[in-house]
Amino acid sequence: MNNAGERLYNGLVKENPTFVLMLGMCPTLAVTTSAMNGLGMGLTTMVVLALSNLIISLLRHIIPNRVRIPAFIVIIASFVTAVQLLLQAYIPALNKSLGVYIPLIVVNCIILGRAESYAYSNPAIPSLFDGIGMGLGFTFALTCIGAVRELLGAGEIFGFGLMPDSFVPIRIFGQAPGAFFVLAALVALQNFVKNSRKKAGKSYEKIGSGCSEDCMNCSEKGCTKRFYDENGARKAAEPDKEGR
Repeated sequence: MNNAGERLYNGLVKENPTFVLMLGMCPTLAVTTSAMNGLGMGLTTMVVLALSNLIISLLRHIIPNRVRIPAFIVIIASFVTAVQLLLQAYIPALNKSLGVYIPLIVVNCIILGRAESYAYSNPAIPSLFDGIGMGLGFTFALTCIGAVRELLGAGEIFGFGLMPDSFVPIRIFGQAPGAFFVLAALVALQNFVKNSRKKAGKSYEKIGSGCSEDCMNCSEKGCTKRFYDENGARKAAEPDKEGR
């Protein structure tokens, strides 16, 4: 479950944060007016996700359980600040286009969710690749949504005109409702492909890196039961099938 290939495949396909887990909907719907915006937002999030997963995993035996969430936020915010400064210095147009959604990466539920459910309980290298996999999955989803919206709303993809001169742009796809339409269509397409492959005997069960329980009842099951005892102390990590 912890090898690099599985972590990448898990983030891209089995637990894609946008098309499967439906996380990070705010930037997904807000910034995907073009393929470039989607690609830029996705890669920015991937860098923060991978680095924060790595550092949180390295510090998991040092960070006290009771202050783990504030500690996660401090680590994530540090990387977000560094990434934003780099964008301001080298890609100011993209930084301006993404606007306030770059600082909001700090509270992106994808990043906090991976920190809590995976990085805080697993070694550094698998956690790094888990962040890269989830980030690539997020990038792929945002780029696809942005490309469809840009094509239908402006007749372009990455600024290159692809539609004939007679094409009349469908302006709604450049607005907020268009994001919902495109997301719904792509999720439906993904579910159709997944169900077709299931019928062909392919397994699409989640690898299980996350909780997969009801977060509303987490006091009795889910991450709380998996990671903490009745006194709130963190449980020792359980060995995997190979006894590690």
